[in-house]
Amino acid sequence: MDLPVDLTALSGDGLYLWAPRGAAGSWGLANCLLITSGDDTALIDTPYDERMTRALIAAADRALPPGARVRTIVNTHANGDHCFGNAFFPGAEIISSRASLERHCREISPQQMQYLVHASDPANPLGWYARERFGAYDYTGITVVPPTVTFDGSHDFHVGDIEVRLLEVGPAHTAGDLVAHLPGQGVVMAGDVIFEGDHPVHWEGPLAEVVRAAEAVLALDAEHIVPGHGRVIGPDGVRAYIGYLRDLEGEIRERHGRGLGAYEAAADILAGGFHPHLGAPERVVMLTFIEYHHLGEATAPIEMVDLATQAARWAYTHHHATVAAG
Repeated sequence: MDLPVDLTALSGDGLYLWAPRGAAGSWGLANCLLITSGDDTALIDTPYDERMTRALIAAADRALPPGARVRTIVNTHANGDHCFGNAFFPGAEIISSRASLERHCREISPQQMQYLVHASDPANPLGWYARERFGAYDYTGITVVPPTVTFDGSHDFHVGDIEVRLLEVGPAHTAGDLVAHLPGQGVVMAGDVIFEGDHPVHWEGPLAEVVRAAEAVLALDAEHIVPGHGRVIGPDGVRAYIGYLRDLEGEIRERHGRGLGAYEAAADILAGGFHPHLGAPERVVMLTFIEYHHLGEATAPIEMVDLATQAARWAYTHHHATVAAG
């Protein structure tokens, strides 16, 4: 994991991007945006654990005027890698969608993550996978701090002279996704509605709804789109991502029509070389199970740990087959 020492200026005065990076297929390295104008400061999304959050705070202290502090936090959704850091900004107002607040009860807690990563059986595919993908994180001492202000549809506010427009676009990645549009700066913080550089993971779906959400981002006509993970892209990058989603939807539905089970369908898609330049191919397994759920293969929502278990099964099998092949 590569934590930036300083924030990167984005699209004019007052916007600073926190963009941690890791190897292809990394989890948990979410982009965060610091907004400052006059003596007012806001932060869109917070990091995954205390070490990352402290590093962001140290970088922000170098960018902010003396004595300034983060007064407002926006969480684009309820996944821990976008909100576990909330606890380290005492007194801040935290804004998210009402549906995102309701989603908190289905999220994996810091305590559950700590057990999976550091105490589960490493000989089990899920235990092995948790260590491989999340072993750099320490979730001890993390207290989940939920939103203090929620909304339906849209919510606008100002950070000094900078206008911020929040638009609810879920259910897509999760039930309560929002995007943050800064029209004066030509910037959209898209959260995990959009990924760059790796295969995405979506917990809610179906893929057609993720497409709809990505199209809503495109309709804002911003020059700079900050995905939840990966590098800043433009409108063409969003169009390419929409093409990926539509390609995958077609691949899944074709195999569903042939009567393949979800795991078998995902393995077949990956064996055929689906977008092999992207990291975290096991996420295709998760996306396939979600899509099958929406195609009527399961009546109840699939829990996050169950989806992770299926992805871990494929990654574990693929890893050991690759090692055995030399």
